Amino acid sequence: MLRFGLVGCGRIAKRHSELLGYRQINGARLAAVCDTQPARAQMIGKKFSVPHYTSLNEMMSNVELDAISVLTPSGIHAENVIALAPYRKPIVVEKPMALTLPDADMMINACEKHGVPLFVVKQNRFNLPVVKLREALEAGRFGKLFLGTVRVRWSRSQEYYDQDAWRGTWALDGGVLANQASHHIDLLEWMMGEVESVFAKAITAAVRIETEDTAVATLKFRSGAIGLVEATTAVRPKDLEGSISIFGERGSVEIGGFAVNELKVWNFLNKDDEDATVMEKYSVNPPNVYGFGHQAYYEHVVDCIKSNSRVLVDGKQGRRSLELITAMYESIETGREIALPVIPNKSRLGKV
Repeated sequence: MLRFGLVGCGRIAKRHSELLGYRQINGARLAAVCDTQPARAQMIGKKFSVPHYTSLNEMMSNVELDAISVLTPSGIHAENVIALAPYRKPIVVEKPMALTLPDADMMINACEKHGVPLFVVKQNRFNLPVVKLREALEAGRFGKLFLGTVRVRWSRSQEYYDQDAWRGTWALDGGVLANQASHHIDLLEWMMGEVESVFAKAITAAVRIETEDTAVATLKFRSGAIGLVEATTAVRPKDLEGSISIFGERGSVEIGGFAVNELKVWNFLNKDDEDATVMEKYSVNPPNVYGFGHQAYYEHVVDCIKSNSRVLVDGKQGRRSLELITAMYESIETGREIALPVIPNKSRLGKV
């Protein structure tokens, strides 16, 4: 039974702590929690009858752990991971893995130096419809891809941003592209391949924050295909969808729902025996934007640790989508199309 410690007890920690604390992950349990705000650490610690701490080093020195999940604000992920790496325990870090490419590189280097597996949370890759989409892609059912799009149409009120001073800041959070849409951008790049260039625009439409709450970006992939990212947290009064659509010369698939979890379209020129039932099997919309993927993601982590198998999204994979997001912010600030790989100059992401 792998013993997990959680570092950071904010909003997303509720999901992680319930999965581990209620023993919903085979082979894993919650063993300790840590947060610099004592009340938050105490609340989750008492709820699941595990020790709670306000110091990362204190937790690591007092509890025997097999893995640690870093759930702190994005801008301090690097600081946390680098501090944890010498303990030589596998590290899970929430998305985005960092807000700057140098921070991501330092995280990767620290984990490699100490022989530590680094897992970046991209739970939507484990959604059942997404798994089927990837299978169809790898089987060549689409033929040549020509267009891929993602849409994040969610609602985040001023109250949401006012819960913590770091929310909606350049230094610690980023806007809708870096935060809410990072999963969808990862999926788009995973399906469509490497990006050659990107052009993006953004506005702050509905709340008082430093960063953007609404953005669009057009992408050119190295394959010659094109793509579109549409992302907003300014939808009112409630969440509408988190979707991906992939189009090829021989097929089209759209996955929608709140969390890329509901199969909407599954059409191919060349039919497969499973096609008749796939819509019925994979058309369930989750109850909220977190979807069902975290459980499958943690089961993947446990399997990788126990069997030393390949990590689906390691630090280098997590860096890929961060670089694309960074290029989007560079385009927003410069008003120009940005080629990848990028060395950012004007992007404000991760800066005070």
